[in-house]
Amino acid sequence: MSQVITITQKDILNQVKLSCKIPELIEQIVSYNLVKTAASEAGITVETEELQKTANQFRLMNKLSSADETWAWLAKHALSLDDFEEVVYYTAISGKLAAHLFADKVEPYFYEHQLDYASAVIYEVVLDDEDLAMELFYAITEEEISFQDVAQQYIQDVELRRKGGYRGMVARKAMKPEISAAISAATPPQMLKPIMTSQGIHLIFVEEMIQPTLTEKVRLEIISDLFTAWLKRKSEQVEIVSRLELNSNVEM
Repeated sequence: MSQVITITQKDILNQVKLSCKIPELIEQIVSYNLVKTAASEAGITVETEELQKTANQFRLMNKLSSADETWAWLAKHALSLDDFEEVVYYTAISGKLAAHLFADKVEPYFYEHQLDYASAVIYEVVLDDEDLAMELFYAITEEEISFQDVAQQYIQDVELRRKGGYRGMVARKAMKPEISAAISAATPPQMLKPIMTSQGIHLIFVEEMIQPTLTEKVRLEIISDLFTAWLKRKSEQVEIVSRLELNSNVEM
């Protein structure tokens, strides 16, 4: 016979506290209020068609292809239909506010930081042994062994090994600083000397450098980054009054 466990709102709040999620939730609550207040002050509204479009995108993102799947997802997350509409509204109003605040700042920001949006097509093998990495580096550059052969021997991940260590097109801003600096100084196609990071010793072959272009994807990414930074600055200026009962009997 299975055990029955009753979960109350008090249990949930207590688990949130025990999981150390209170600061994260407070940050989200502050952001929520800042967005709604700023949107209201700017006179930003969301039309029915925009809400429907956002709802469709939300369902697509969460792989909710039918009404039954949507209802099941709502039940799983303890959300009512009104809650779902609030989620959709907040998503839509956030997007409109971000565009209102930063759409005209995208191009200047991009040209000032365009190196951050450069990419490189790379192959990579990460090792634990620095001496082995140097030995393999010289063996590859002297054509005693191919990079693909090294990848076959030393990459543990099956899919990456099958691709010969091919990581595809990687944005500079997604790289560790030491790797980004080395790649930016490369003249492709070029094998880089082993680079040490907290992950290990990286053997990297740079196949091609991709110059940055202001695509729609990059435009949206910049608006999102600027909006996130704006929210962080605003949050730091907010005085938070908490009415949670967070008493503890534990003596520190």
